[in-house]
Amino acid sequence: MGFRLIPKDESFFDLFEQQAKILLDASGVLVEATERFETLAANAKRLERLEHDGDQLTHELMAKLNRTFITPFDREDIHQLVSSLDDVLDLMEAVTERFILFKIQQIMPTAKEIAKVIQQQVQEIHRVMPRLRHMKHADVMPYCIEINRLENVGDRLLRDAFAALFDGSPDPIAVIKWRELYELLEMATDKCEDVANTIEGIVLKNA
Repeated sequence: MGFRLIPKDESFFDLFEQQAKILLDASGVLVEATERFETLAANAKRLERLEHDGDQLTHELMAKLNRTFITPFDREDIHQLVSSLDDVLDLMEAVTERFILFKIQQIMPTAKEIAKVIQQQVQEIHRVMPRLRHMKHADVMPYCIEINRLENVGDRLLRDAFAALFDGSPDPIAVIKWRELYELLEMATDKCEDVANTIEGIVLKNA
C-alpha cells in the first residue's frame, strides 16, 4: 500500500463548504428581495456584504492554491470551481444592485420565479459540496443532475419572460432594463450549472 511523504491539504474542502454557505445565504437574500419589495434596499446591502465576504474567501482560496505543494485535486479544477462559485455570488449581487440603479418600482413575476430557481440550485450546491471530499461519483451525481435540470427550468422561464416583455411593454427603456436584469438572472443559473459540471468532472477524474 502506497503512502505520501507530504499529504494533500484537505482544508481546501472546508473553504469550499464555507463558500457554498455564503452562496446559500445570498440566494435567500435575493429571493426575499424579489418577494418583499419593501426590503430591497436593505437586502441589497446584505448581498453587498455577502459578496464582500465571498471575495475575501475567494482571495484566501487562491492564495492557498498558490502556496500549497500538493492539492486535493488538479489546480486547474480548483481554480475553475472557485471562480464559478464566485461568479454566481457576483451575479446575484449585481441583480439587486441593478434593481436600485434602474429604479425598478415593481418586480416582474418571472424574475421572482428565476430567483427561486437560483436558490434551489444553490441549495443543491450546498448539499453536494461536503460530498466532494469522498470523490464518489454516485454521491454527487443526483445533485449535479438536479442543478442541470433547474438550469433548463431557468431557460424556459427566461424565454417566457422575454416573450412577455417584448409583447407587452410600450416603454423601450423598461424593456432595456428588464432585458439586462433577466440576462443577469439567467447567467446566474448558467454559472450554477458550471459549478455542477466542474464538480462532476473533478469526481470523474479522481474517483
